[in-house]
Amino acid sequence: MSALAIRAYVAVVTRLGDTRRGATAVEYALLLAFIAAVCISAITLFGGTTAGLYSRMFTAGGPWH
Repeated sequence: MSALAIRAYVAVVTRLGDTRRGATAVEYALLLAFIAAVCISAITLFGGTTAGLYSRMFTAGGPWH
């Protein structure tokens, strides 16, 4: 191989060789997706109960009357 080809190969490997940043980005994306799924599930499960609680509280005049 010529010196120019070796330098080009080293440059490409150096530029693409560090895949830790990509792996970290994927891990953070999976963590964010999990947190979003938990939040959506909690809102779906407890949303109706919470809305009913607030409705009864405002109909009764609330604790400030």
